[in-house]
Amino acid sequence: MAQIQAELQDIPPLGPLVAPEETSRRRRFHLPGWLSLLLRNPKARVGLFVLGGMVVVAVIAPFIANAESATTFNILTTRQPPSWHHLFGTTDQGSDVWAGVVFGARRSLLTGFLAAVLATTLAATLGITAAYMGGLVDDVISLVTAVVFVIPAIPLLIDVTAYINNRGMLTMILVVGGLLWAFEARILRGQALTLKNRDFVHAAKVSGESNRRIVVGELMPNMISRIAAAFVLVFYIAILVEAGLEFLGLGDSGKSSWGVSLYWATVNSSVLQGEWWSFLFPGLAIGLTVLALTLILAGIDEVSNPRLRGIPKKRKSRFRRSAKA
Repeated sequence: MAQIQAELQDIPPLGPLVAPEETSRRRRFHLPGWLSLLLRNPKARVGLFVLGGMVVVAVIAPFIANAESATTFNILTTRQPPSWHHLFGTTDQGSDVWAGVVFGARRSLLTGFLAAVLATTLAATLGITAAYMGGLVDDVISLVTAVVFVIPAIPLLIDVTAYINNRGMLTMILVVGGLLWAFEARILRGQALTLKNRDFVHAAKVSGESNRRIVVGELMPNMISRIAAAFVLVFYIAILVEAGLEFLGLGDSGKSSWGVSLYWATVNSSVLQGEWWSFLFPGLAIGLTVLALTLILAGIDEVSNPRLRGIPKKRKSRFRRSAKA
């Protein structure tokens, strides 16, 4: 008896019991598989980090810069190089370049994002619908897509924005997003054609599912990587096109954006006068954002296509040993 009591004393105390419901709740909170794979990709991590930094700067813009100094003219602070008082220098009119870049991130990122949402929605809806429905619907949508695809986007954008009296953000979103969907619609249509004859689509048809339910619930989830890649691609193209149109003077020059900053730097001949900072920092903001989105797009391609993924170091060493042997 004494020996049994001694053995019981040596057993460590049990921890607090956890109900099965609580453990199941804890296990439910996990990242989706595609997101965890994307975060493991080094290119995507760098791109998300840089893009997240741009978004954070745009969100906290009122706390780190003065909105009025980005657009108001001040004769006392004209043509000043970067310093502690003006981190990115000032323009010929005395506007603060730092404030213009910070507050311009809000307008440029939001315009590009909403234009990408519009273009991706149109491309996914029309492309997948045309592939699934076929027949006359496919012919009409393919004809419209081909017409929009053949028309040169940049000259058409210049003509449209030049004849529109209202050149605000909404007009820019509708013009850019309404013309950048055609090439992605063709790609999504081709991928949907390869999926429409799969077994899960036939099973959904046999079970009596509606066409809308099959397109939204069956085809789109299996094309999510391609749709995400289309969104990122149109996102950075929209940023470049929007900045290019504003650089040509076809935007609202009274608002702060990266393209407007480049426009005023061109009008004032800043580079010829040695004021390199008026061009450098807005252009650098555009370049970093486009680079971040390009890295994210490369990460999405590598995650969705296993052939593009790099071989791990352990597997490389095994291959080398087997080759030597």
